[in-house]
Amino acid sequence: MRRLPLADAIGLRTGARHSLHRLYRPADLVVLGLGVMIGAGIFSMAGRQAATTAGPGVILSFMIAGIACMLAALCYAELASAIPASGSAYTFAYVIFGEVWAWVVGWALILETQLAAAVVARVWAIYATQTLADLGFGQAIPQGVLAAFVLATLTATVALSARIGLRALWVIVVAKLLAIGAVIVVGATHFDAANLGGFIAPAQPSSGPADTVLGLLLGPTGSFGWFGVFAAAPAIAFAYVGFDLVATASEETVDAPRAVPQGMIRSLAIATVLYIATAVVMVGMVPYTRIAQEAPLTAAFETLGEHVMVHVINVGAVLGLTTVILVLIAGQTRIVYAMARDGLLPRRLGRLSRRYHTPSTVTLVIGTVAILLAQLAPVLMLEQLVVIGTLFAFLMVSVGVVVARRTMPSAPREFTVPLSPLIPALSVLATLWLMINLRVQTWVWFTAWMAVGLLVYLAYGRRRSPFAADLARGGRHRR
Repeated sequence: MRRLPLADAIGLRTGARHSLHRLYRPADLVVLGLGVMIGAGIFSMAGRQAATTAGPGVILSFMIAGIACMLAALCYAELASAIPASGSAYTFAYVIFGEVWAWVVGWALILETQLAAAVVARVWAIYATQTLADLGFGQAIPQGVLAAFVLATLTATVALSARIGLRALWVIVVAKLLAIGAVIVVGATHFDAANLGGFIAPAQPSSGPADTVLGLLLGPTGSFGWFGVFAAAPAIAFAYVGFDLVATASEETVDAPRAVPQGMIRSLAIATVLYIATAVVMVGMVPYTRIAQEAPLTAAFETLGEHVMVHVINVGAVLGLTTVILVLIAGQTRIVYAMARDGLLPRRLGRLSRRYHTPSTVTLVIGTVAILLAQLAPVLMLEQLVVIGTLFAFLMVSVGVVVARRTMPSAPREFTVPLSPLIPALSVLATLWLMINLRVQTWVWFTAWMAVGLLVYLAYGRRRSPFAADLARGGRHRR
């Protein structure tokens, strides 16, 4: 339960805390958030959830998921303003709860970001293959090669220069926002209010055994109806996952205590509006009973004769997924860098390149592992593990706001959660709702991952933490 003093967390313990270049400004953080939150899912998620779970009410599902994530974002914003460090939720937990909790959160974040990079790279390869085929290149390049190529390219970009990565991010995000805007505008011209029907589709009984925790607790719950609207929200929340990675850029941000909360909240708000607008267009173009589950927007535009939009969607998906991978690699690099700097992982991973002034060693390690996972593991079947790792961090951060108000009342905060402790409590409840809607198998794999993590901590991190030397000399650690 030994806790890292706040002064140490924000840079007084070692000069390495301030050795990263400060290059991000508020607008850059908004682009960073949009880069990771808006991927190919914006073109497919609304259609799939409308067709299988929520009907036209999927619009409400996007609102519910956005509100749940905004509650967590407000909690992240307060802690990021008080503890502006690269480790994000890992460092928050180290200061507020203690070392073992910090390790657990960091281990969950490693699962989230590492697996997500591999998953998104595989999906990127699928869309890239389709785009190349549309351009007349056929199936010339295997998907595995494409996945390895994009991971290697973006890993090198992050390892060589954060500034180059930021410039590339701006260009690609602007391009994909133009593609999304085109989809919304053209789709709106085909909007038919009659396709919304009664908005809340008639409930239907379940056609199979329950495989989620909620299903085991309540039994088969069916789909559509009001329950379908709420049941679709956990799957949709996956689209918003990633806003928390904005906090990993804290040490590289000018006026981080003020800029990071603003960038996090603004990017999430913009992403929510864009997802809802796309959902409105989707269910307004085609009745939910006729939506194709595979490439729903593409199929809808083809049916309506808008063949050019098919190419726009494919290119937009490739661009969107490119920025997602870029931010995931950069975010995980900063998390592992912070853990290594504290000694809980090998300290060599916490060193900066003298030539490039970036944590290039850990970046190359992360990129290599992502390539191996994308090539060798069934990552598309483990997608929910990304979500549960993120939600676990959300849970800890939400509780951390309440605890920090009691244990660190005088800590400076540029942003405070309104109506605390009500908002953090609602964030906890919303996060738990999302978590119990995940598959039981996901919980089993997550439990196994966390058990392995605790063994690694006991065997390695516990003896090499910042407090290990003091304990060896019989000193007292701070509580």
